[in-house]
Amino acid sequence: MGGWNLWRQPIGFIVFLISSLAECERLPFDLPEAEEELVAGYQTEYSGIKSGLFYVASYLNLLVSSLFVTVLYLGGWNLSIPYIFIPEPFGINKTGGVFGTTIGIFITLAKAYLFLFIPITTRWTLPRMRMDQLLNLGWKFLLPISLGNLLLTTSSQLLSL
Repeated sequence: MGGWNLWRQPIGFIVFLISSLAECERLPFDLPEAEEELVAGYQTEYSGIKSGLFYVASYLNLLVSSLFVTVLYLGGWNLSIPYIFIPEPFGINKTGGVFGTTIGIFITLAKAYLFLFIPITTRWTLPRMRMDQLLNLGWKFLLPISLGNLLLTTSSQLLSL
């Protein structure tokens, strides 16, 4: 089933977006780091390669989260715009082989790269949340909305709407 699941599941996309930002500990959910209180939070104790590995792991978590959003909600390797005109002058088979795989990987990485701008933008625009606000958001808002969305999606699939 092709297409973007973003249009089929907008509520799930928003919940997944907020949850992935919280999981990656990016602003406004950077409670362990808390740069306003201490320069690097718990990472202040580390230096050299250990400090570098913390930052590499944080950004890899952000990249994997972006790839999940790309595959689950943005169509993954499918391009919404047909690229029929690209391979025809060169006599390349566009549906399979090396060209199709390369285009699919490039499309997935381009979508993930564009999605990486959302955490950067939220870091510049939103203030940091307190611990109680984050817990209220997760348990009292996101969890009921996601369970309601799951119930709605399941019932619509069972009724074949």
